Amino acid sequence: MKRSTTGAGKHLIVLVATRKGAWLFHGDTKRKTWAADGPHFLGHNISHVQLDPRDGRTLLAAAKTGHLGPTIFRSTDFGKRWKEAKQPPAFAKPTNSLPARSVDHTFWLTPGHASERDTWYAGTSPQGLFRSEDGGVTWAPLPAVNDDPQFREWMGTVQDGTPDGPKLHSVIVDPRDASHLLFAMSGGGVHESRDAGRGWATLIKGLEVVEGFDAANVSFHDPHCVRLCPSQPERLYQQNHCGIYRLDGFGNATGDAWQRIGRKMPKRVGDIGFPMVVHPRDADTAWVFPMDGTTVWPRTSPDGRPAAYVTRNAGRTWQRLDEGLPEGQAWWTVKRQAMTADAQATPALYLGTTSGELWIGRDEGARWSNIARHLPEIYAVEVAELA
Repeated sequence: MKRSTTGAGKHLIVLVATRKGAWLFHGDTKRKTWAADGPHFLGHNISHVQLDPRDGRTLLAAAKTGHLGPTIFRSTDFGKRWKEAKQPPAFAKPTNSLPARSVDHTFWLTPGHASERDTWYAGTSPQGLFRSEDGGVTWAPLPAVNDDPQFREWMGTVQDGTPDGPKLHSVIVDPRDASHLLFAMSGGGVHESRDAGRGWATLIKGLEVVEGFDAANVSFHDPHCVRLCPSQPERLYQQNHCGIYRLDGFGNATGDAWQRIGRKMPKRVGDIGFPMVVHPRDADTAWVFPMDGTTVWPRTSPDGRPAAYVTRNAGRTWQRLDEGLPEGQAWWTVKRQAMTADAQATPALYLGTTSGELWIGRDEGARWSNIARHLPEIYAVEVAELA
Protein backbone atom coordinates (compact mmCIF):
# COMPACT_ATOMS: atom_id res chain seq x y z
CA MET A 1 0.00 0.00 0.00
CA LYS A 2 1.09 3.59 -0.47
CA ARG A 3 2.90 4.87 2.62
CA SER A 4 2.33 8.46 3.77
CA THR A 5 4.75 10.46 5.89
CA THR A 6 4.06 13.29 8.27
CA GLY A 7 5.57 16.74 8.04
CA ALA A 8 3.59 17.78 4.94
CA GLY A 9 1.44 20.33 6.72
CA LYS A 10 -1.80 20.02 8.64
CA HIS A 11 -3.70 16.83 7.88
CA LEU A 12 -5.97 14.16 9.37
CA ILE A 13 -4.97 10.70 10.47
CA VAL A 14 -7.44 7.84 10.86
CA LEU A 15 -6.22 5.00 13.08
CA VAL A 16 -7.73 1.62 12.23
CA ALA A 17 -7.33 -1.46 14.44
CA THR A 18 -8.30 -4.81 12.96
CA ARG A 19 -8.32 -8.53 13.57
CA LYS A 20 -5.14 -8.88 11.48
CA GLY A 21 -3.16 -5.68 12.03
CA ALA A 22 -3.39 -1.88 12.06
CA TRP A 23 -3.57 0.77 9.34
CA LEU A 24 -3.06 4.53 9.43
CA PHE A 25 -4.87 6.58 6.80
CA HIS A 26 -3.48 10.08 6.19
CA GLY A 27 -5.85 12.60 4.59
CA ASP A 28 -5.91 16.29 3.74
CA THR A 29 -8.11 18.52 5.88
CA LYS A 30 -10.66 18.72 3.05
CA ARG A 31 -10.90 14.90 3.27
CA LYS A 32 -10.55 14.49 -0.50
CA THR A 33 -7.51 12.21 -0.67
CA TRP A 34 -6.30 9.44 1.61
CA ALA A 35 -3.00 7.57 1.72
CA ALA A 36 -2.77 4.22 3.49
CA ASP A 37 0.12 3.38 5.78
CA GLY A 38 0.10 -0.28 6.70
CA PRO A 39 -0.32 -2.94 7.61
CA HIS A 40 1.40 -2.64 10.96
CA PHE A 41 1.59 -5.85 13.04
CA LEU A 42 0.24 -7.97 10.19
CA GLY A 43 -1.46 -11.07 11.52
CA HIS A 44 -1.86 -9.82 15.09
CA ASN A 45 -5.13 -8.89 16.76
CA ILE A 46 -5.03 -5.11 17.32
CA SER A 47 -7.91 -4.00 19.54
CA HIS A 48 -7.20 -0.26 19.71
CA VAL A 49 -4.75 2.35 18.41
CA GLN A 50 -4.68 5.78 20.06
CA LEU A 51 -2.74 8.99 19.39
CA ASP A 52 -1.72 10.99 22.46
CA PRO A 53 -3.38 14.42 22.06
CA ARG A 54 -0.95 15.92 24.57
CA ASP A 55 2.07 15.63 22.28
CA GLY A 56 0.43 14.88 18.93
CA ARG A 57 2.94 12.19 17.98
CA THR A 58 2.93 9.24 20.40
CA LEU A 59 0.90 6.20 19.35
CA LEU A 60 -0.10 3.27 21.54
CA ALA A 61 -1.41 0.02 20.08
CA ALA A 62 -3.11 -2.75 22.07
CA ALA A 63 -2.05 -6.07 20.58
CA LYS A 64 -2.59 -9.78 21.07
CA THR A 65 0.26 -11.55 19.37
CA GLY A 66 0.95 -15.16 18.66
CA HIS A 67 4.33 -15.28 20.40
CA LEU A 68 4.30 -12.36 22.86
CA GLY A 69 0.72 -12.77 24.01
CA PRO A 70 -1.22 -9.66 25.11
CA THR A 71 0.95 -6.54 25.05
CA ILE A 72 1.16 -2.82 24.25
CA PHE A 73 3.32 -1.28 21.53
CA ARG A 74 4.47 2.34 21.51
CA SER A 75 5.68 4.60 18.70
CA THR A 76 6.86 8.22 18.83
CA ASP A 77 7.27 8.62 15.05
CA PHE A 78 3.83 7.72 13.71
CA GLY A 79 4.52 4.02 13.37
CA LYS A 80 7.92 4.04 11.64
CA ARG A 81 9.31 2.23 14.69
CA TRP A 82 7.41 0.42 17.44
CA LYS A 83 8.68 -0.71 20.84
CA GLU A 84 6.94 -3.18 23.08
CA ALA A 85 5.99 -2.06 26.59
CA LYS A 86 8.52 -3.20 29.18
CA GLN A 87 5.68 -4.18 31.50
CA PRO A 88 2.31 -4.56 29.72
CA PRO A 89 -0.95 -4.86 31.67
CA ALA A 90 -0.97 -8.00 33.83
CA PHE A 91 -3.03 -8.94 36.86
CA ALA A 92 -1.26 -8.99 40.21
CA LYS A 93 -1.18 -12.07 42.39
CA PRO A 94 -4.74 -12.38 43.76
CA THR A 95 -5.63 -11.37 47.30
CA ASN A 96 -8.60 -12.15 49.53
CA SER A 97 -8.56 -15.76 48.28
CA LEU A 98 -9.79 -14.61 44.88
CA PRO A 99 -9.15 -16.85 41.86
CA ALA A 100 -6.11 -15.95 39.76
CA ARG A 101 -6.73 -14.35 36.36
CA SER A 102 -4.63 -13.61 33.30
CA VAL A 103 -5.10 -10.85 30.72
CA ASP A 104 -6.35 -12.24 27.41
CA HIS A 105 -6.01 -8.89 25.63
CA THR A 106 -6.00 -5.16 26.27
CA PHE A 107 -9.19 -3.82 24.75
CA TRP A 108 -9.35 -0.05 25.45
CA LEU A 109 -6.72 2.73 25.67
CA THR A 110 -7.39 6.21 27.06
CA PRO A 111 -4.88 9.08 27.41
CA GLY A 112 -4.85 10.63 30.87
CA HIS A 113 -5.75 14.20 31.84
CA ALA A 114 -4.06 17.08 30.00
CA SER A 115 -2.25 17.98 33.24
CA GLU A 116 -0.81 14.46 33.60
CA ARG A 117 1.50 14.33 30.62
CA ASP A 118 2.49 10.65 30.63
CA THR A 119 -0.57 9.03 32.21
CA TRP A 120 -2.61 6.44 30.31
CA TYR A 121 -5.41 4.05 31.27
CA ALA A 122 -6.12 0.61 29.80
CA GLY A 123 -9.13 -1.68 30.06
CA THR A 124 -8.68 -5.40 29.49
CA SER A 125 -10.48 -8.67 28.87
CA PRO A 126 -11.32 -10.18 31.30
CA GLN A 127 -12.31 -6.99 33.08
CA GLY A 128 -9.34 -5.14 34.53
CA LEU A 129 -8.22 -1.51 34.86
CA PHE A 130 -4.58 -0.47 34.54
CA ARG A 131 -2.64 2.80 34.62
CA SER A 132 0.68 3.87 33.15
CA GLU A 133 2.54 6.94 34.39
CA ASP A 134 5.44 6.75 31.94
CA GLY A 135 3.71 7.08 28.59
CA GLY A 136 2.75 3.44 28.22
CA VAL A 137 6.14 1.85 28.91
CA THR A 138 5.05 0.17 32.16
CA TRP A 139 1.56 -0.56 33.47
CA ALA A 140 0.26 -1.11 37.01
CA PRO A 141 -3.08 -2.66 38.03
CA LEU A 142 -5.63 -0.65 40.00
CA PRO A 143 -6.39 -2.94 42.94
CA ALA A 144 -9.57 -1.03 43.92
CA VAL A 145 -11.12 -2.57 40.81
CA ASN A 146 -9.09 -5.67 39.93
CA ASP A 147 -8.81 -7.13 43.44
CA ASP A 148 -12.07 -6.01 45.02
CA PRO A 149 -14.36 -8.98 45.87
CA GLN A 150 -17.51 -7.02 45.00
CA PHE A 151 -16.17 -6.00 41.60
CA ARG A 152 -15.05 -9.56 40.93
CA GLU A 153 -18.58 -10.77 41.65
CA TRP A 154 -20.03 -8.19 39.25
CA MET A 155 -17.54 -9.22 36.57
CA GLY A 156 -18.81 -12.80 36.54
CA THR A 157 -16.62 -15.52 35.08
CA VAL A 158 -14.44 -15.54 31.99
CA GLN A 159 -17.23 -17.40 30.20
CA ASP A 160 -19.64 -14.49 30.71
CA GLY A 161 -20.02 -11.38 28.57
CA THR A 162 -19.66 -10.75 24.86
CA PRO A 163 -18.79 -13.48 22.33
CA ASP A 164 -15.13 -12.40 22.21
CA GLY A 165 -14.84 -12.18 25.99
CA PRO A 166 -15.97 -9.87 28.82
CA LYS A 167 -14.19 -6.54 28.85
CA LEU A 168 -13.65 -3.27 30.68
CA HIS A 169 -14.13 -0.35 28.31
CA SER A 170 -15.19 3.30 27.94
CA VAL A 171 -12.51 4.59 30.30
CA ILE A 172 -13.21 8.32 30.68
CA VAL A 173 -11.13 11.02 32.37
CA ASP A 174 -13.13 14.15 33.23
CA PRO A 175 -11.37 17.09 31.49
CA ARG A 176 -12.34 19.27 34.48
CA ASP A 177 -10.73 17.02 37.10
CA ALA A 178 -7.94 14.47 36.69
CA SER A 179 -9.20 12.53 39.72
CA HIS A 180 -12.71 12.09 38.29
CA LEU A 181 -12.85 8.82 36.32
CA LEU A 182 -15.47 6.54 34.80
CA PHE A 183 -15.43 3.13 33.19
CA ALA A 184 -17.94 0.54 32.03
CA MET A 185 -17.87 -3.25 32.02
CA SER A 186 -19.54 -5.75 29.72
CA GLY A 187 -20.89 -7.12 31.89
CA GLY A 188 -20.80 -5.41 35.24
CA GLY A 189 -22.20 -1.90 34.95
CA VAL A 190 -20.90 1.67 34.91
CA HIS A 191 -18.67 2.98 37.70
CA GLU A 192 -17.39 6.39 38.82
CA SER A 193 -14.40 7.44 40.92
CA ARG A 194 -13.76 10.88 42.38
CA ASP A 195 -10.36 10.07 43.90
CA ALA A 196 -8.23 8.86 40.97
CA GLY A 197 -9.34 5.24 41.26
CA ARG A 198 -8.91 4.56 44.97
CA GLY A 199 -12.68 4.27 45.48
CA TRP A 200 -15.63 3.68 43.16
CA ALA A 201 -19.42 4.06 43.09
CA THR A 202 -21.88 2.42 40.71
CA LEU A 203 -23.67 4.61 38.17
CA ILE A 204 -26.56 2.44 37.00
CA LYS A 205 -29.65 4.28 38.25
CA GLY A 206 -32.26 4.38 35.48
CA LEU A 207 -30.62 1.69 33.33
CA GLU A 208 -32.66 -1.32 32.29
CA VAL A 209 -31.58 -4.94 32.08
CA VAL A 210 -32.84 -7.90 30.09
CA GLU A 211 -36.41 -8.81 30.99
CA GLY A 212 -36.63 -11.26 33.84
CA PHE A 213 -33.40 -10.14 35.52
CA ASP A 214 -32.99 -7.89 38.55
CA ALA A 215 -31.85 -4.34 37.65
CA ALA A 216 -30.55 -3.90 41.21
CA ASN A 217 -27.94 -6.58 40.55
CA VAL A 218 -24.97 -4.85 38.93
CA SER A 219 -23.84 -8.12 37.32
CA PHE A 220 -26.78 -8.00 34.90
CA HIS A 221 -25.91 -4.56 33.48
CA ASP A 222 -24.22 -4.58 30.08
CA PRO A 223 -23.19 -1.13 28.83
CA HIS A 224 -21.82 -1.22 25.31
CA CYS A 225 -20.23 2.23 25.00
CA VAL A 226 -20.22 5.38 27.16
CA ARG A 227 -19.16 8.78 25.82
CA LEU A 228 -18.62 12.17 27.47
CA CYS A 229 -19.64 15.38 25.66
CA PRO A 230 -16.49 17.41 24.89
CA SER A 231 -18.44 20.67 24.92
CA GLN A 232 -20.46 19.87 28.04
CA PRO A 233 -18.56 17.41 30.26
CA GLU A 234 -21.43 17.04 32.72
CA ARG A 235 -23.37 15.13 30.05
CA LEU A 236 -22.82 11.47 29.17
CA TYR A 237 -24.37 9.34 26.44
CA GLN A 238 -24.53 5.56 26.49
CA GLN A 239 -25.30 2.80 24.00
CA ASN A 240 -26.43 -0.14 26.10
CA HIS A 241 -27.53 -3.74 25.65
CA CYS A 242 -30.96 -2.36 26.56
CA GLY A 243 -31.14 0.90 24.63
CA ILE A 244 -29.71 4.41 24.26
CA TYR A 245 -29.33 6.61 27.36
CA ARG A 246 -28.29 10.09 28.45
CA LEU A 247 -27.09 11.30 31.86
CA ASP A 248 -27.00 14.99 32.79
CA GLY A 249 -25.00 16.23 35.75
CA PHE A 250 -21.96 13.93 35.61
CA GLY A 251 -19.81 15.00 38.52
CA ASN A 252 -22.66 16.73 40.34
CA ALA A 253 -24.35 15.38 43.45
CA THR A 254 -27.69 15.06 41.64
CA GLY A 255 -26.35 13.72 38.34
CA ASP A 256 -26.73 10.01 39.01
CA ALA A 257 -29.70 8.93 36.87
CA TRP A 258 -29.77 7.80 33.24
CA GLN A 259 -32.70 8.57 30.93
CA ARG A 260 -33.56 6.21 28.09
CA ILE A 261 -33.64 8.39 24.95
CA GLY A 262 -33.75 5.62 22.34
CA ARG A 263 -37.49 4.96 22.47
CA LYS A 264 -38.01 7.56 19.75
CA MET A 265 -35.97 5.48 17.31
CA PRO A 266 -38.07 3.73 14.62
CA LYS A 267 -39.57 0.60 16.21
CA ARG A 268 -38.57 -1.61 13.28
CA VAL A 269 -34.94 -0.57 13.86
CA GLY A 270 -34.85 -0.33 17.65
CA ASP A 271 -32.24 1.33 19.84
CA ILE A 272 -29.78 -1.52 20.24
CA GLY A 273 -26.21 -1.24 18.95
CA PHE A 274 -22.60 -0.84 20.00
CA PRO A 275 -20.99 2.52 19.09
CA MET A 276 -21.91 6.00 20.35
CA VAL A 277 -20.40 9.23 19.00
CA VAL A 278 -20.91 12.77 20.34
CA HIS A 279 -20.50 16.03 18.41
CA PRO A 280 -17.27 17.84 19.38
CA ARG A 281 -19.06 21.17 19.99
CA ASP A 282 -22.79 20.47 20.33
CA ALA A 283 -23.85 18.43 23.35
CA ASP A 284 -27.33 17.89 21.90
CA THR A 285 -25.99 16.08 18.81
CA ALA A 286 -24.99 12.42 18.93
CA TRP A 287 -24.88 9.46 16.54
CA VAL A 288 -25.47 5.72 16.85
CA PHE A 289 -25.29 2.81 14.42
CA PRO A 290 -28.08 0.33 15.22
CA MET A 291 -27.81 -3.42 14.82
CA ASP A 292 -30.35 -6.20 14.86
CA GLY A 293 -30.83 -7.02 18.53
CA THR A 294 -33.89 -9.24 18.16
CA THR A 295 -34.36 -12.91 19.06
CA VAL A 296 -30.92 -14.57 18.84
CA TRP A 297 -29.03 -11.28 18.46
CA PRO A 298 -27.65 -11.83 14.93
CA ARG A 299 -25.45 -8.70 15.29
CA THR A 300 -26.08 -7.50 11.75
CA SER A 301 -27.52 -4.31 10.33
CA PRO A 302 -31.33 -4.38 10.65
CA ASP A 303 -32.83 -6.01 7.53
CA GLY A 304 -29.40 -5.82 5.87
CA ARG A 305 -29.84 -2.04 5.41
CA PRO A 306 -27.12 -0.27 7.43
CA ALA A 307 -27.53 3.35 8.52
CA ALA A 308 -26.39 5.79 11.16
CA TYR A 309 -28.97 7.72 13.18
CA VAL A 310 -28.47 11.21 14.56
CA THR A 311 -30.24 13.20 17.26
CA ARG A 312 -29.84 16.97 17.32
CA ASN A 313 -32.03 17.56 20.37
CA ALA A 314 -30.47 15.26 22.97
CA GLY A 315 -32.61 12.27 22.05
CA ARG A 316 -36.11 13.67 21.56
CA THR A 317 -36.02 12.78 17.83
CA TRP A 318 -33.75 10.74 15.55
CA GLN A 319 -32.98 10.99 11.83
CA ARG A 320 -31.74 8.20 9.54
CA LEU A 321 -28.50 8.88 7.64
CA ASP A 322 -27.95 6.33 4.84
CA GLU A 323 -27.06 8.21 1.64
CA GLY A 324 -24.26 6.28 -0.04
CA LEU A 325 -24.54 3.23 2.19
CA PRO A 326 -25.75 -0.09 0.70
CA GLU A 327 -29.49 -0.21 0.16
CA GLY A 328 -29.79 -3.92 0.91
CA GLN A 329 -28.03 -7.25 1.47
CA ALA A 330 -25.35 -5.64 3.65
CA TRP A 331 -25.21 -7.73 6.80
CA TRP A 332 -22.22 -6.20 8.55
CA THR A 333 -22.29 -4.21 11.75
CA VAL A 334 -20.05 -1.75 13.63
CA LYS A 335 -18.29 -2.57 16.90
CA ARG A 336 -18.24 -0.30 19.96
CA GLN A 337 -14.89 1.37 19.23
CA ALA A 338 -15.25 1.46 15.45
CA MET A 339 -17.10 4.77 14.97
CA THR A 340 -15.84 8.30 15.64
CA ALA A 341 -15.98 11.91 14.43
CA ASP A 342 -13.34 14.50 13.63
CA ALA A 343 -13.34 18.04 15.05
CA GLN A 344 -13.46 20.00 11.80
CA ALA A 345 -15.83 22.97 11.40
CA THR A 346 -18.37 20.57 9.92
CA PRO A 347 -17.44 17.21 11.42
CA ALA A 348 -17.26 14.02 9.40
CA LEU A 349 -17.98 10.59 10.84
CA TYR A 350 -15.75 7.56 10.34
CA LEU A 351 -16.74 3.96 10.83
CA GLY A 352 -15.24 0.54 10.28
CA THR A 353 -17.28 -2.56 9.63
CA THR A 354 -17.07 -6.21 10.55
CA SER A 355 -16.60 -6.89 6.82
CA GLY A 356 -13.45 -4.74 6.63
CA GLU A 357 -14.73 -1.51 5.06
CA LEU A 358 -13.73 1.97 6.26
CA TRP A 359 -16.40 4.60 5.59
CA ILE A 360 -16.50 8.37 5.90
CA GLY A 361 -19.78 10.21 6.50
CA ARG A 362 -19.34 13.75 5.23
CA ASP A 363 -21.43 16.68 6.45
CA GLU A 364 -22.01 15.05 9.84
CA GLY A 365 -22.97 11.73 8.30
CA ALA A 366 -25.24 13.04 5.55
CA ARG A 367 -23.21 11.50 2.69
CA TRP A 368 -21.24 8.26 2.96
CA SER A 369 -18.38 6.92 0.84
CA ASN A 370 -15.57 4.39 1.18
CA ILE A 371 -12.04 5.24 2.22
CA ALA A 372 -10.90 1.61 2.10
CA ARG A 373 -12.25 -1.88 1.43
CA HIS A 374 -11.10 -5.44 1.92
CA LEU A 375 -9.41 -4.87 5.27
CA PRO A 376 -9.70 -7.49 8.01
CA GLU A 377 -12.58 -7.19 10.48
CA ILE A 378 -12.33 -3.71 12.01
CA TYR A 379 -12.26 -3.45 15.80
CA ALA A 380 -11.63 0.27 16.39
CA VAL A 381 -11.41 3.58 14.54
CA GLU A 382 -9.94 6.84 15.88
CA VAL A 383 -9.23 10.15 14.14
CA ALA A 384 -6.99 13.13 14.93
CA GLU A 385 -5.70 16.27 13.26
CA LEU A 386 -1.94 16.67 12.95
CA ALA A 387 -0.25 20.06 12.67
